[in-house]
This record gives sequence, C-alpha cells and structure tokens, in this order.
Amino acid sequence: VLVGFDEHFSYAKLCQALRYLLRGGPDCLLVGTNRDHRLPLEGGAAIPGTGCLVKAVETAAQREAFIVGKPNRFMFDCVASEFDVDPERTIMVGDRLDTDILMGNNCHLTTLLTLTGVTTLDEVRGLEDSDCPSRNRLLPDYYVDSIADLLQVLGE
Repeated sequence: VLVGFDEHFSYAKLCQALRYLLRGGPDCLLVGTNRDHRLPLEGGAAIPGTGCLVKAVETAAQREAFIVGKPNRFMFDCVASEFDVDPERTIMVGDRLDTDILMGNNCHLTTLLTLTGVTTLDEVRGLEDSDCPSRNRLLPDYYVDSIADLLQVLGE
C-alpha cells in the first residue's frame, strides 16, 4: 500500500488501504512518500500535506510506514546507485528543515535553505543557538531569501 499526496483522499480509500494491509498481513508493505505535515500556499496559508494521510493509514493499520522520500536517504541512494553522484560536489536545496535539509545532512551533502517556504529565519537562528545534536542535524550550511539569490551568485 502506497500513500502519497491525494487531494481526493477519503474514508473509503482509508478503509481500502486497511483491507489490503490486513489481507496481506505483516508481509504487505506500507510505504509513504513523505511526512510533510502541511504544504505552504501564498499569503501564509497552507493545506494538509501527505504526512497527514500517512498518519491516518498508520493509525488505522497500527503500524508505521516506510518513508521513501525526504528525509529518508532511500531516494538519494537510488539516484546515487544509477548516476555518478559525488556528495562533495552535490548540494541539497530546499525550503524545509525537517525534510530537505535533514535529508541533505543525512546524506553528507552541502545544504542550502531557501526562506520562501515553511521555514523562517527565526527557526534557523534558534537552531544555531542549540546544543542539541538532533536539532543541529536540521541546521543548513547556507540559507538565502530566495532561490533567485543563488542564481545571482552563480551568474557572477
């Protein structure tokens, strides 16, 4: 059973996922694409993210999904096995600390946070002052207000 973003998620789909998992038993895989709890929209608005759907199925099935997306390194390992990826020359760019930046750090990549998404500069500064190892794993190497700032630097 694969749980991904579905704007038409319903109770009927939740019931069907549970039926498949119960019928398949412990050998039936429960896979989630990611745990993003919300997706940002313009003007500070947001919609529930895939993590909400994954959590619903996990709760019904009483077991945890294997997450193939960020921050799990599964996808990076798949790409790295197919292409000659040098982590020393690879940068992870993203707008979320708990998925994008954490995955980059988990994979020993340089990380760049764009402040155009859900993460604020205050959150980054709070991490910089932390002595907690798990919070430090969320700290990006660099941050910019917008990806356009990076394009300007690359053009120079």
